[in-house]
Amino acid sequence: MRRFLLAVLCITIMASSAMAMDLKPGKGVTVQPARATWNTGFFQEALFRRGLEELGYEVDKPKDLQNPIFYKTVALGDVDYWTNGWFPNHNSQLPKDFYEKADTVGYVVKAGGLQGYLVSKEHVEKYNIKTLDDFKRDEVKKAFDKNGDGKADLTACPPGWGCENIITHHMKEYDLDDHINPVKASYEAGMADALGSFKAGEPVFFYTWAPNWTIFKLKPGKDVMWIGVPEIVPTEAQAPAKERMTVSGIDGAVSDPIKLGFVVSDIRLVANKKFMEANPAAKRFMEVFELPLIDINAQNTRMNEGEKTDKHIAKHVDEWIADNQEKWNGWLEAARKAAQ
Repeated sequence: MRRFLLAVLCITIMASSAMAMDLKPGKGVTVQPARATWNTGFFQEALFRRGLEELGYEVDKPKDLQNPIFYKTVALGDVDYWTNGWFPNHNSQLPKDFYEKADTVGYVVKAGGLQGYLVSKEHVEKYNIKTLDDFKRDEVKKAFDKNGDGKADLTACPPGWGCENIITHHMKEYDLDDHINPVKASYEAGMADALGSFKAGEPVFFYTWAPNWTIFKLKPGKDVMWIGVPEIVPTEAQAPAKERMTVSGIDGAVSDPIKLGFVVSDIRLVANKKFMEANPAAKRFMEVFELPLIDINAQNTRMNEGEKTDKHIAKHVDEWIADNQEKWNGWLEAARKAAQ
């Protein structure tokens, strides 16, 4: 009889544990995410949102916000989180009281946010282009001048993006305002134009980052080359990470190491502190959530090739989960344990 009771007790404990792991700790909680305005960050947002939904949370449609507005909004608690923080690149866009009310958490991609300037390889070799300073030469400006204003045209960043501030800083610090014209229209449209120009054999000069489809379409070392800045002159926000602005081992760089002028950033989740305190399962999911850079690049390329609707992105999420089921289940298990 005693053995029978012990067996029943063990079965009960095991069943209770299994039930506990099956619970949806977020049930009854509505979450408001935000999303970056660059579509290369949409995939990780959709994947993370799916995880919260599997944990029982009711997740509203994300609000597309520019960086400074998001950081103010998440500190106020009007949105709960996003997956698109680039640090230290976004440090200059944080409100003064940001860390009192919000915080970074986890690493979507650690040291994955590579940024810099690329130039068509053919023209790097033809004009011996090594740094932005080479665009002060008349023959280089003329080759890259699309609108006839006497300046080389650079496909740059739209207003409100963190990279816009850095490019503006570079134009000023290296005395390039009279030599380079940063085109700040839609980045996607600008890069589509650059890709068309490249296919036509014309010079191209653009800013980009990783993860991004651009370096899948225009491959560094084969089609384009990373060029540097004349010297490292960090902004106030970049200064604490100055050593991460010179990078070694980059495929397709004109030199090794290369002075990129941008900090290699960590892509991180950012969330409201009260939200994380009230939702330990969501916080733990943030802490364990991470993606290989190559997976994001591959998905971004599919988007650029036309699979860019919400339905398409949901399909990409389904496929990624199916291909990484063990990892996915481990993240969910860790989140559920945190809520017990």
